[in-house]
Amino acid sequence: MKIGIASGKGGTGKTSVSCALAKALNIKNEKLNLLDCDVEEPNVHIFFDDKNVESEKYSVFVPAIDKEKCTLCLKCEDICQFNAILNIGDEISVFPEMCHSCKGCKIVCEDNAILDSSKELGEIKTFQKDNIKVIYGELRIGEPMAPPLIDAIQKRIDSEFLNIIDAPPGTSCPVISAVKNLDYVILVTEPTPFGLNDLILAVETIKILKIPFGIIINRSDIGDDRVLKYAKKENIEILMEIPDDRIIAENYSLGKTIVEARPEFIEKFYELYLNIKKRF
Repeated sequence: MKIGIASGKGGTGKTSVSCALAKALNIKNEKLNLLDCDVEEPNVHIFFDDKNVESEKYSVFVPAIDKEKCTLCLKCEDICQFNAILNIGDEISVFPEMCHSCKGCKIVCEDNAILDSSKELGEIKTFQKDNIKVIYGELRIGEPMAPPLIDAIQKRIDSEFLNIIDAPPGTSCPVISAVKNLDYVILVTEPTPFGLNDLILAVETIKILKIPFGIIINRSDIGDDRVLKYAKKENIEILMEIPDDRIIAENYSLGKTIVEARPEFIEKFYELYLNIKKRF
């Protein structure tokens, strides 16, 4: 099973929920993979003792031009929808930051003037903590292309175990890459005007992808009741409400999860998992 934890905006508690769910299930002796797909700012590993981390550099294809073979037929320029290859003057220039690594340019080049080259996107790191295998990516500083690294992390999903995917915040391309093939998505929100606005965007995105989902309201006793009214109107299940708790916040600042701050949430998160599991 593949369960994603997502949110329409940052700061709602998405990672807190991801790590709390993983640790609650670990206590219940469930084996699982916890994959942090927020590669621009991964922080799941902060909540674990991440010793003995294995790191692997991840690179993708970018074209290089053999100028001796190139006849300036411009087929490579024509096929590239991202302007990564352009004819400037009397030669072809490549802009690696724009390349989506589709290899279309290489396929259409009849002169075999497109050579294999690569650029490093970042690193994929892995470590084991009790029953939890933590996998996370770190995008190279300055690199604008997060989805390929997210896709590489997704390939580490093991269908024999439960997989919890911590998605990036928002509703942009990285989020789509993280949740597009999941079985269920938990949307984490907060009962504020900003929280509701971005929750609506997230809900519409998940509906387009036709993925079953429910809502967790974090800091549920602040703000107003507009999130509850919206969920009722749209017939969206409220999976859990987590209060605005000083003890939870203090423990979070020390790198501890909700279930460590409030052990009574172990059963709540386990029941949440069982509630989702029985649907599949």
